[in-house]
Amino acid sequence: MEKISTATMYFPLVLRIEIDESVIPNWTSSAQNHTLVTEFILTGLSNNHQTQLMLFVVFLVAYLLTLAGNIIIMVTIVHDRGLHTPMYFFLSNLSLIDICHSTVTVPKMLVDFLSREKIISFGGCVAQMFFLHLFACTEIFLLTVMAYDRYVAICNPMHYLTVMNHKVCLLLAGTIWLGGMVHSLALTGMTIKLPYCGPKKVDNFFCDVPPVIRLACTDTYIIEILIVSNSGLISVVCFVVLVVSYGVILVSLRNRFAEGQRKALSTCAAHLTVVTLFLGHCIFIYSRPSTSFAEDKVVSVFFTAVTPLLNPIIYTLRNEDMKQALHKLFRQKVNAEK
Repeated sequence: MEKISTATMYFPLVLRIEIDESVIPNWTSSAQNHTLVTEFILTGLSNNHQTQLMLFVVFLVAYLLTLAGNIIIMVTIVHDRGLHTPMYFFLSNLSLIDICHSTVTVPKMLVDFLSREKIISFGGCVAQMFFLHLFACTEIFLLTVMAYDRYVAICNPMHYLTVMNHKVCLLLAGTIWLGGMVHSLALTGMTIKLPYCGPKKVDNFFCDVPPVIRLACTDTYIIEILIVSNSGLISVVCFVVLVVSYGVILVSLRNRFAEGQRKALSTCAAHLTVVTLFLGHCIFIYSRPSTSFAEDKVVSVFFTAVTPLLNPIIYTLRNEDMKQALHKLFRQKVNAEK
């Protein structure tokens, strides 16, 4: 199979967005004119000191493993020419997004475990919401693109590198990042325009749109409907598309040889596991009105800390190509040190 050799395919796409500075003061001043709250208090996961210390250790280890696992995946893909294909280009994007996604919330959570008061500024809260939804929505779109990539590779292998060529991969990557940006700007813009003049306790360990808008001193029914129609609809539609895509793939695998069938099933199983873990949270949180459930924090932990950790495990332990590339990389490193 022909490999993609252009250097830019090895690295996740980074978009540079220039924002007109005149827009920022108007946005901020508009919010400040209607807002008396300058900071929020996060309720966190626990108020017990011993429990917080234990959670600090657990999530610190999980975060460090998340960084290490995803960085190793990106380095391995760059280093091994056998992985210079569209599938692993998108996988490197996924690893980058997972690093950024967990970094938005986990470091602040770790600091709060060691603090008496879990305070976040109004601007910090807005920034956290923006980047959280930027990376989350981009990952949803990316998982959908990865499903399409697997569909073409398995159901139309003779034309795979023609359909998923270099330009198409870059275009798809740029589109998903742009889509995540538009989604996040729209959602954060709606939230920041609301007046906040009283309650300051955000019932979570990070700032997210549903718990924050519950603190607004105005009727938020229309905003809640818009959130459901935005985030909720994106999550549900992408999930349906993903399930249908993998269903078509599984049907097409019935007539394949045993070895090729096993490899394709392994890849699809890994993708479906990631999709279920990630989109399950999005559907649970954003496909209903802004009401609080006891399970919200548990689901949010999986969304922000556990899933980014599981992704590298799922894609390495269930992927023979990645395991072989890792062994090759480590052998070369050991030989170089001798």
